[in-house]
Amino acid sequence: MAIQIPRGTQDILPGEVEKWQFIEQKAKELCQKFNYKEIRTPIFEHTELFLRSVGDTTDIVQKEMYSFEDRGGRDMTLRPEGTASVARSYIENKMYGYANQPVKLYYNGPMFRYERPQAGRFRQFVQFGVEALGSQDPAIDAEVISLAMSLYKEAGLKSLKLVINSLGDQESRKAHRNALIKHFEPRISEFCSDCQNRLEKNPLRILDCKKDRDHELMGTAPSILEYLNEESIQYFEKVQAYLTALGIEFEVDPTLVRGLDYYNHTAFEIMSSAEGFGAITTLCGGGRYNGLIQEIGGPETPGIGFGMSIERLLAAVEAEGAVLPYESKMDCFFVSLGEEAKDKTVELLYQLRQAGYSAEKDYLDRKIKAQFKAADRVNARFVAVLGEDELKVNKINVKNMETGDQQELTLDDFVSAFQQLAD
Repeated sequence: MAIQIPRGTQDILPGEVEKWQFIEQKAKELCQKFNYKEIRTPIFEHTELFLRSVGDTTDIVQKEMYSFEDRGGRDMTLRPEGTASVARSYIENKMYGYANQPVKLYYNGPMFRYERPQAGRFRQFVQFGVEALGSQDPAIDAEVISLAMSLYKEAGLKSLKLVINSLGDQESRKAHRNALIKHFEPRISEFCSDCQNRLEKNPLRILDCKKDRDHELMGTAPSILEYLNEESIQYFEKVQAYLTALGIEFEVDPTLVRGLDYYNHTAFEIMSSAEGFGAITTLCGGGRYNGLIQEIGGPETPGIGFGMSIERLLAAVEAEGAVLPYESKMDCFFVSLGEEAKDKTVELLYQLRQAGYSAEKDYLDRKIKAQFKAADRVNARFVAVLGEDELKVNKINVKNMETGDQQELTLDDFVSAFQQLAD
């Protein structure tokens, strides 16, 4: 029996991978414009990092982590999200001492969660995210949200909905927490075991339960917005004012609860409203986490960020029928006739590549017609034909595949002559 790919993973093949490369390049360019620098962290970390940062009441920690014991008896986990690793690196490398503050970082790489595979959702997925650490200015909340929205728009998406909420500061969250406990406690036995466990530990997570989302108490649960103190209200109003100034439309949803325990103040999600996208509409989620750095051993440091699945983004592109404006063209394809010509094209191919051009040749000794078909398949801009007759006069025939024009170039200065044609 042939070995097959693990469930919940995927092979990204040529023809499809170019879409990924386009999105990744756009993300990189956007981050450069917004002055975010790339960070690369390990794929696995000590399990304790995620227990302390993501939260032991979350579905990620309780049900979805890929954890193992290494040969030294240490508990390790394949990273389920990117923020915790960035926070750990921020502390370990003393980035809080950098002259330029806030520290603005981005990452792009594989994450791992053991969950039921479905359209656009995998057990190994690629997450792009940004983190801004060291500022509690609401303007940077708006900046982070605008960066995420910009990337989706660069991908051609139009059916987008931004939903925001405030989880308030610690004082506001504590008041809301007490109100939630009072609300759910008399009938908590009617809820699932997860919700029952969360009642005392983190009752806010009950609102995010998928099993009990239709329970009547969910609709009447006290809203966090009713418990925001004056400082939290002003902060949230400022974020909204900045988004409005940037021309970014949004909706305030007091029921929005992010799935991680370290959020406070601003929380947001970007959703796709495209027809046929699926039941799970969330593309991206993020928010402010002013207590995370302290929780895992660092100094008091405010932060905000988001994470987005590239798979989900591409699924939304497909649902909208958007076309990513990337080109996959070969600069030159060499067609050779005869053994000597074949040997010479090996040399010319290398020279052209060294000069910075993409180039290819036939390696299967095909007939000239089949070689031209191969040039069409790789979308070659030019085809350079070299046979015995051309070799005798030290020439090579170059055809522009778009215009049909042909020119003879001297073999001795082929690269420089080709450069004039191509550029």
